[in-house]
Amino acid sequence: MTEVAVTFPNIPPPASDSVATSVHSRDVEKSPVNEVIKFNPAELELPAKLGRSSFTRWLHHIAFSYYRKTFTLIFVANLVAFIIFVVQKDGHPLAPNVGSAASANLMVTLLFRQENFVNLAYEIAVACPHSAPLWLRRRLAKVFHYGGAHSGAGVAAVVWYIMYTAVTTRDYIADPSNWGLANLATSYILVTMFIFILAAAHPVLRRRYHDYFEAQTNTVSSKWGRRPWGRYLISTPNFWTLCISTSCSILSWGRLRRHDVYPEVLSSHAIRLHFKYRDMDPFYGLKVSTKPLLEWHAFATIPDDDGSGPKGFSFVVSNAGDWTRECIANPPKKLWVRGYPMHGLLYTSKMFKKIVVVATGSGIGPCLSLFYADVTPRRIFWSTPSPLVTYGDKIMAAVKKADPDAWIWDTRKDGRPDMVAITYQLVVEAQAEAVYIISNPKLTRRVVYGMESRGIAAYGAIFDS
Repeated sequence: MTEVAVTFPNIPPPASDSVATSVHSRDVEKSPVNEVIKFNPAELELPAKLGRSSFTRWLHHIAFSYYRKTFTLIFVANLVAFIIFVVQKDGHPLAPNVGSAASANLMVTLLFRQENFVNLAYEIAVACPHSAPLWLRRRLAKVFHYGGAHSGAGVAAVVWYIMYTAVTTRDYIADPSNWGLANLATSYILVTMFIFILAAAHPVLRRRYHDYFEAQTNTVSSKWGRRPWGRYLISTPNFWTLCISTSCSILSWGRLRRHDVYPEVLSSHAIRLHFKYRDMDPFYGLKVSTKPLLEWHAFATIPDDDGSGPKGFSFVVSNAGDWTRECIANPPKKLWVRGYPMHGLLYTSKMFKKIVVVATGSGIGPCLSLFYADVTPRRIFWSTPSPLVTYGDKIMAAVKKADPDAWIWDTRKDGRPDMVAITYQLVVEAQAEAVYIISNPKLTRRVVYGMESRGIAAYGAIFDS
């Protein structure tokens, strides 16, 4: 696809008579930060989408997303190795080799869920300077598709383990032994478990049972010759992949702590939870829970620096399900926190000279961290029902401080805007290099496709993993 530099012909800004002020609170007039600026732009003529047809655009932007490309690359590489293993030794692959392949893939699966490793991947990508070509920076910014590596290696690990179970069955039939029987029974139990995990695709289950798989790989073969057991262990790849995989879990679960929470009720729809146990740099997220063995919820953190006490950090929770609804109705006093703070999508915004930030509803929460960092010039478009009433003065002030000309659209009063058209207009006016959107899956995909299909770099959270 041809890439378009951001030098579009100017689209005139909305006429002054198209600007309306919408208020939904008796106290709005007391403070200028409460003013909600509304735009009702004239009809915008979007440029034609690039590509020969809608089918080729679908292939490029949807079917072959970076997530799926990464998944396919890893899985195909494993498939080639799988075929080689099958045809070697006259069609009789060795169990230790197959077990090592399964173990290595499981290690990769866990690495791409370990916070420090993911942060390292982000840091390497974001180190790219602004002087680098835009085509390179826009591709490096796709680092947040690392979930494709996690899923690709995970599926490959299950395929390898099915093969390993078949090989150990063959070996046991050819040469029965007590060691072989124990390994065979364990293999069938584990392969059943892994198939169930793969079908369920539940992150908690994937983490909970991986140690059982890794531990049994040391029973792959009792025929290690006359070498001492310790020397045999350090000479097999399974031992080292076991060490790395186990370390991933220890680093994450070993940081499990229960911390005090200071809730700030914003409205019946949203709440802001504050933590004081540590300061937090911008662009990080955390996993929290009230039931650490059952469920976890990830939120983008916002550094607190309002002069009211220890800095700490916070995040915004809006009504989006059972857990969030309960959190708003009965604000928690304590929450479990697991793992190290981890970079997210918005961290890659540092790679661009100027961006457009698009948010709907509580999607403004993660964006507040970007606003606080104040490292990238930006324009803001926020669409939400009753923004002032729902999210309060502080959040409104943060948005206006980050972009005094921010477009804040009250959907309760003016209906739903044309997100693609307005986003495009802001890109043109700001001469921005990229668009970042934090919204629901359907709208995120629509805006990202609407921009990417017109040659504009656009990034939104992915919901595949």
